[in-house]
Order: sequence, then C-alpha cells, then structure tokens
Amino acid sequence: MSVIAVYHIKGGVGKTATAVNLSYLSAIGGDKTLLCDMDPQGSTTYYFRVRPVNKFNTKKLLKGGKHIDRSIRGTDYPGLDLLPADFSYRNIDIALDDMKKSRQRISRVLRPLRSEYDNIFLDCPPNITLLSENIFYAADHILVPLIPTTLSHLALQQLYRFLDEIGEKRSKVLVFFSMVEKRKKMHWEMMRKLIKKKGFMPALIPYLADVEKMGLYRQPVNVAFPNSMASVAYKSLWSEVSKRVKKK
Repeated sequence: MSVIAVYHIKGGVGKTATAVNLSYLSAIGGDKTLLCDMDPQGSTTYYFRVRPVNKFNTKKLLKGGKHIDRSIRGTDYPGLDLLPADFSYRNIDIALDDMKKSRQRISRVLRPLRSEYDNIFLDCPPNITLLSENIFYAADHILVPLIPTTLSHLALQQLYRFLDEIGEKRSKVLVFFSMVEKRKKMHWEMMRKLIKKKGFMPALIPYLADVEKMGLYRQPVNVAFPNSMASVAYKSLWSEVSKRVKKK
C-alpha cells in the first residue's frame, strides 16, 4: 500500500490534473484508491462533482478516525473514493502548530486508511509549510510535475534541500515533465539535461487543450477523451509510477 503525494512548490504545474487522472487509472486498474483533496481551493473536489461535506473542517481532519470515515465520499468511478477539501484548510498550519507532535499528525490520520486502500493520493497545495512537512513525512512517494524551465528546476532543488533539512530521503521524489511544449527549444534542452538524473521518469505530459478542458467536463481525461494524446500520456505516466510504487 502506498501514499502518493502530488506536490510542487509552485502552482499551475498540473498537480491537480495529475492527481485526478492517476487516481482514476489506479482505480480502474483494480486498486482500491482514495484521493484526498488537501488544497483549500478544492479543485479536485470540483472535478469529481462531489460537494464539500457539511461540518467537515480542519479540526475534524486533524482529529482523524471516525471524522474521516464519515467524510469520505464515493465517486462515479468504482474503486475510487474522495476525501473532499474544505476552505478552512487555508488555516491548517495554525491548527497544526498548536498540536503536540504536529509534524506527524497527517501520518497518524492516514495510518488507519492504509489497511483499507491500495493507493492513497494527496493533492497538495503549492507551498512549503508545516502541512507540507507533514505530507512529506506521511508520503511513501512525492510525485513532482516539473515544467522544463529554469525556475521550476530551482523549485525542485528547494524541495530537495528541505527534505535534507527535515531528514527525509530524496529517493521519495519521483519527477516527471509536465506541460511540455514541443515547439519550445528550451523545454527540450532542459529535458535532455535532466532526464538521466536520479528520480526522473521518462513519461511526460504535453501541454494540451484536452487537459485544460477537464474543468469544463469535470471528468478525468481518460473518461472525457479516452483516445486522445493526453489520455495516452497519463496512462504512460501511471505505468511508470506504478512500477516504482510496487517496488517499495
């Protein structure tokens, strides 16, 4: 069983699209899957047409146990459940800071769910905070969508340095190229430079309109556009990720 955090310091790199599509592919592949929307914006919750749960909030998330069980919702897809986001998550770092062993809280919350699900995905907000630190401790793998640009690469280096600082292994990090524009020479040069480095996967997600249209159709790409290039790309990515997940 694996906890897979989809994370990047920067926003707008394809994290939510990755979490939505890979969790769907995990489920249709036969793995019982839970997707946790950790971002107060709630984009993942929106994509799956799930309404936020009444009376579920940061306080109940961090208590875990029955509060989590009561809040998990099924989706339209067999084998795929969703823990919706709540706007109160915007203050989750304040709540964590007031707790004992605050850096291990999310790990404790997820522990009972590990026996119920084959894969747990976390769609993470874009920052480095106490919540991020919690997620890094809890995750077996940190899946990073990387736009092949200099600034995105610098952000990845920041993540590595932070993991070193808190004593977590860099080997948790799995990197793939996201929003790749084939016409941009800089993208190809950056990919050639980085692809052989440890932790980088050969699968990539091109910059395609079909991915952006997820917001219109509110479905995974593999449902809305099953024969598209985007669908093929996410299947290839999940194939790469699942190999590494199963090795653990």
